[in-house]
Amino acid sequence: MSQQAARSEDVTLPDPDEILLAVRDLDAGYGDLQVLSDVDMDVGDGEYVVIVGPNGAGKSTVMKSVFGLTTYMGGQVVFDGTEISRRSPDQIIHEGIGYVPQNENVFGSLSVRENLEMGAYILDEVPEDQIERIYDRFPILRERSTQKAGTLSGGQQQMLAMGRALMLDPDLLLLDEPSAGLAPDLVTEMFDRIDKINDDGTAVLMVEQNAKEALRRCDRGYVLVQGQNRYQDAGETLLNDQQVRQDFLGG
Repeated sequence: MSQQAARSEDVTLPDPDEILLAVRDLDAGYGDLQVLSDVDMDVGDGEYVVIVGPNGAGKSTVMKSVFGLTTYMGGQVVFDGTEISRRSPDQIIHEGIGYVPQNENVFGSLSVRENLEMGAYILDEVPEDQIERIYDRFPILRERSTQKAGTLSGGQQQMLAMGRALMLDPDLLLLDEPSAGLAPDLVTEMFDRIDKINDDGTAVLMVEQNAKEALRRCDRGYVLVQGQNRYQDAGETLLNDQQVRQDFLGG
């Protein structure tokens, strides 16, 4: 049986008919190493959900498991009514999920535009209208469209990685530590861009090291500890919970 995450009675959970992603009793890891045990998690249609917790808690493993990049050991991952637990990343992309890993998330030897085109590789032809929408969302990418991605700044590479993941207009965007390695003055800008992506209708599931800022902005949050659910609640509620702050947010 899964370990029920502690939550307040008044937290607003997604309506069952509006759950886009449902993770149930998930056991997963790498090879013979089990990292996640009985993890439960929901993302509603258009919702913004954040996973926080200490280093080594299994946060990134949840994201990779949803995207088919770990060893599946049990439980279910259901997306938009379809079980995807045993599917490959190529198959999962077709279902409407985009994923931005924390590291090595651009093709450094390719230009900015070529990176965006790679985001639409499953299509017969590159959707020019979608590239234009990405350029409108991230104007710096238009300015640097012919520049090699490996020569971009860290913040620009993160924008490019998100832009590539958005090329297929996914229903759910998975973001793994999007502010990692960014200069402090760029972190707020990155969060603002993620807010806008969510405001435009894309559901977001994000792992983030800047837990306080992420919880301020999200709809709901999960606290993961040693590969298991510990707390779930509205972002602001978790942020203001004295026990959560003391144990996981630095007071």
